[in-house]
Amino acid sequence: MHSILGSSNIRWSFTPASVACAAGWPMGTGEPSLDPVVMVFGDRHTNSQLIKSQEIATMKKVRVVSAGLAMLAATSTVLADAGQATYQKACFACHNTGAAGSPKLGDKAAWAPRIKKGMATLEEHAIKGFKAMPPKGGRADLSDAEVKAAVAYMVKNSQ
Repeated sequence: MHSILGSSNIRWSFTPASVACAAGWPMGTGEPSLDPVVMVFGDRHTNSQLIKSQEIATMKKVRVVSAGLAMLAATSTVLADAGQATYQKACFACHNTGAAGSPKLGDKAAWAPRIKKGMATLEEHAIKGFKAMPPKGGRADLSDAEVKAAVAYMVKNSQ
């Protein structure tokens, strides 16, 4: 449990959800697969480690959605790994050599300004084509999802 003193009247405590569940919080049963954080607000004199579960239930509780962020990061990694096969069959020829001005895989300086524009822009350029790059890298047989996975793979390996 980590505590941070806020104003003179408010104490913020950040508690792993697994601890909160053990304390009897109505957050579900079993052990969580991700460890989201629960924020408990109480007065500055409250020692939240010693509070009974009934007293905790009367305090204002806010669950911080860290689990969603962790799941987003995990999803991005899975998507990037799935994109490696598409990269090797459709993107490698240009993005490994820098053909027609394409940024090489792993070239952080070349990718940085592109990554800064956001994934939606990169995916749109890859799907619809951009400058010398044909739509889907010239592979009309690829699904949009495969192209997006290849973009995620290139971004993951170029930042």
